[in-house]
Amino acid sequence: MPRKRVTQVFPFMLPFRKWQRKKLFYLKMRWDGNSYAKKVSEKNLPYTVFEASSLMLNENSGFDMKYQLNKVYNLKLAAKTVNKVVVEPNETFSFWQLVRQADRDEPYRDGLILVDEKITASYGGGLCQLSNMLFWLFLHTPMTVTERHGHAVDAFPSTTEDLPCGTDATINEGWLDLKVSNETDNTFQIEICFDDDYMYGRILSRSPVNMEYSIYNAAVSYIQRNKRFYQTASVWRSERDKRTGSQTKKELYVNECEITYELPDEIKIEERGV
Repeated sequence: MPRKRVTQVFPFMLPFRKWQRKKLFYLKMRWDGNSYAKKVSEKNLPYTVFEASSLMLNENSGFDMKYQLNKVYNLKLAAKTVNKVVVEPNETFSFWQLVRQADRDEPYRDGLILVDEKITASYGGGLCQLSNMLFWLFLHTPMTVTERHGHAVDAFPSTTEDLPCGTDATINEGWLDLKVSNETDNTFQIEICFDDDYMYGRILSRSPVNMEYSIYNAAVSYIQRNKRFYQTASVWRSERDKRTGSQTKKELYVNECEITYELPDEIKIEERGV
């Protein structure tokens, strides 16, 4: 049995621990040498690099739909701090540097989050759908992802089944961030908007991007280990030069997460020990 954290033994210490982690989290960023993107431009940059959409309401969560509606509310509140932000050359995008004060004037609502491997309702829950969207957009640009964390547990089927497995990005203020460095000589801009059902994202640029990116799984496998089920996905990216047609491929990372919902019968599961 894994050793319990101090805050699990003494729950009354959790608020102080969260406050402490957040203070250290931002203090570290203040002195890490990065210039963080904060500038907002209401005028869109002229070139579209990549765009995507994401269905917001998940009817397969197994929880009261009010939490899905609360999630939509939270997403729109957080997206205000990210929309129209410009990432100049040598700047770094940080999810929390921008979203940290989204609820300063208007509070979040309770949405679903993962705590100690269990889904529960909590203040500000659901923001991972925004970080997922941003990560997917960034993967289709020449910018460099410098910090990304996959979800340890996948608790219910995704609303974006057409996306490659393992292309999510979880965030947790004080612990986990999503960061992207612009090491190019181009300038990029983020655009996030909504309709009644979908969240839409675009990456724009000041100059044309001559590379085309495609993200895919080279392999996906499912294993059973100690009565738990896990998905392992190899995430690759192909890069095609629009001018010459030349193409390169490389593995970005291998993602593993526990699957706690019932898998379809046709999926083959390999049984392993510890």
